[in-house]
Amino acid sequence: MRTEDVLAAIATGLWRWNNASGIVSLDAEAARLLGLPAEPVRLTEAAVRSRFHPVDWNEIDGVVNLAVAEGTLAEARLRIMDEHGRVIRTVRSRSKPLIEGNDYQLVGTLQEVAEQLPGTAARTPVTGDWRRSREAFLLDAGRALAEARSTAEVLRVAASLSMPGFSPDGLAVFGVAGDRLTVIGHHGHSEGDEGPFSSMSLDTDYPAAEVVRTGRAIYLPTPEEYLRRFPTTWPLAQRFGRRSWAFVPLVVAGRTMGAWMAAFKHPVAFTPDERSVLTTVARMLAQALARAGVAESERELSLGLQRTMMPVLGPGIPGIQVAARYVPTGGGLQVGGDWYDMIRLPGGSTCAGGRGPGRIALVIGDVQGHDVRAAGLMGQLRIALRAYASEGHRPDAVLSRASRFLYGITDGDDEGGGVGGGNGGGPRFATCLYLEVDLETGTVDIARAGHPDPAVRTNDGTVLLRPTAGGLPLGIDPDTDYPTTRLTLDPGETLMICTDGLLETGGHDLDSGWERVRKLLEAHDGDDLERLADALVEAVHGPGSHHTTGPLADRREDDIAVLLLSRRPAGAVREAPRRTLMTIAQAEPERIAEAREQVRQLLHDWSDGDQLDAAVLMVSEMVTNVLVHTDGDALLVAEVACGEKARRLRVEVSDGSDELPHKRHPGEMASSGRGLVLMEMLADAWGVDPRGEGKAIWFELNEPEAGAEPGPEPGPGPGSGGGCG
Repeated sequence: MRTEDVLAAIATGLWRWNNASGIVSLDAEAARLLGLPAEPVRLTEAAVRSRFHPVDWNEIDGVVNLAVAEGTLAEARLRIMDEHGRVIRTVRSRSKPLIEGNDYQLVGTLQEVAEQLPGTAARTPVTGDWRRSREAFLLDAGRALAEARSTAEVLRVAASLSMPGFSPDGLAVFGVAGDRLTVIGHHGHSEGDEGPFSSMSLDTDYPAAEVVRTGRAIYLPTPEEYLRRFPTTWPLAQRFGRRSWAFVPLVVAGRTMGAWMAAFKHPVAFTPDERSVLTTVARMLAQALARAGVAESERELSLGLQRTMMPVLGPGIPGIQVAARYVPTGGGLQVGGDWYDMIRLPGGSTCAGGRGPGRIALVIGDVQGHDVRAAGLMGQLRIALRAYASEGHRPDAVLSRASRFLYGITDGDDEGGGVGGGNGGGPRFATCLYLEVDLETGTVDIARAGHPDPAVRTNDGTVLLRPTAGGLPLGIDPDTDYPTTRLTLDPGETLMICTDGLLETGGHDLDSGWERVRKLLEAHDGDDLERLADALVEAVHGPGSHHTTGPLADRREDDIAVLLLSRRPAGAVREAPRRTLMTIAQAEPERIAEAREQVRQLLHDWSDGDQLDAAVLMVSEMVTNVLVHTDGDALLVAEVACGEKARRLRVEVSDGSDELPHKRHPGEMASSGRGLVLMEMLADAWGVDPRGEGKAIWFELNEPEAGAEPGPEPGPGPGSGGGCG
């Protein structure tokens, strides 16, 4: 015997409620208990709700939510009503929520109980509880409509409302476009049913048109009344088989913006209480539609402004792959001061039939603020940078001119307290990173104005933050200089530039945020930049939908812009040495710490921790000696390559002085003179090479072969280290 038959023998029905689809499945006994024909049936949530006493439904809703949150059983007593609003029986419901991702299903039983709830009697009208049920329903409807953020969401909420004692099975919302009546949305009708009503003149003899013209509700309790009052359009409504209709005006700020139709398959008398409920719901619906319309207009304005100001990267350029993302902050018009751009520079063709790959400029920046003024300044600054770059100026000159331009257009706006004075009036500054890329050689010349440094992912998965020389943010000092830093991007390597929103969102500072981004770059396979751009953004600001609550709630605290560039090799990527290069100027001794960090990043997977510490110590000594004993800058080049048996680190520091270093014998209390002594003790090989102008001092370390006893493990990294396989 089937389980359903056994349960039916003891007057127990089975039901299943799918929260995602809003469909409730009832077996024959459950359908009978709800006052329906005793046969299996699938109904909408609204149809099932109309069978329960409204007060009981509001109570069970809280019980179910608690059961879903706690994973327990939901148990309650419910009064079942007929179509006339009379209680016909009381049932006990016991159900278990089955969680499926963000949605759930309720599976449970219905069983009739003999006793009635206190104060009630079988087959008594609900009118005694009408006031309480109406208030509970209106509170629930008001909350749901207030949370709807779009016209589609408002219509879905309106369709799901179960009015106390009488629930419509057909809804339509009409709007006005000039002198025509339009259908904004409908529910309970088939696709295409709105055709005859979608562009109807306001002079038409139709209830919704009359409601818009007069601003007064029309209630039609019977088909005969509909035919008597609107004989012209009755044939259009007759085919739907409804028995009662309510057409209520949608009024906002004293203006009738449309009409709401609620149609019923069962007769409704439209008592004063029922009309009061319909009128109140219509007012809330009108307010919700007005808010949704304003929000959609703002979103469309934001998207249009964003599309206008953000560049289209255009068709593919031979030899490179580019991907970019911009995510505005979560509030207001969702526009801000972050931007990116790609500019084709004069002096070469980037087309397939041109003279060669040519040159491009990549720009990313952040104007102070998250308001419309910041977006406007961003647009002006982006145009200015594009103009200066197209004239053929070098990166340092482009930023110098852009700084004077921004200073000139904001210097007069001194209302609001000067630089840093929030998002109001007053001068504003902008950070910027400008890169000129030679697509043939891979050389990248960088000028930086107070912006985060770029990062490079090498072919073996190592991610290096590339320290670059820089100046003040744009717009602060019109005479600021911006030194240029050069690096080389090998085929297969990926360059990332971003604004600070990508790093600092979610409670991070620049250092911890960079470590988060580094892990994503290391985990990427280096091929699909579009997928990498999506992963970077989603990992920082949360899921694509920003209407989510809980641990994945929207975290867009700042604008985010990110731009990725990868050189595409013509064939297979040859295994190139892992290399880093940086210049330490005489006036920037603090960058010695950056040099040490660069070596640590380069050796992230080195198997011998003692050798890593030794390499960092020797680099610090070599660079310090150049700054102390010469008048020039130090150029550091560090490279990891495969030797005969294992990997080899070679570090070279060059300067412009012809004076060669010599070994000293410092005393115990001496504060210097130990550089060459340390190299002789720690390096596997070292030396000094005279150059045409100046010299270079270098050292080499050979990584222990597999099976040798390494020193302490270095910090974690994506590689396994210990070989050239």
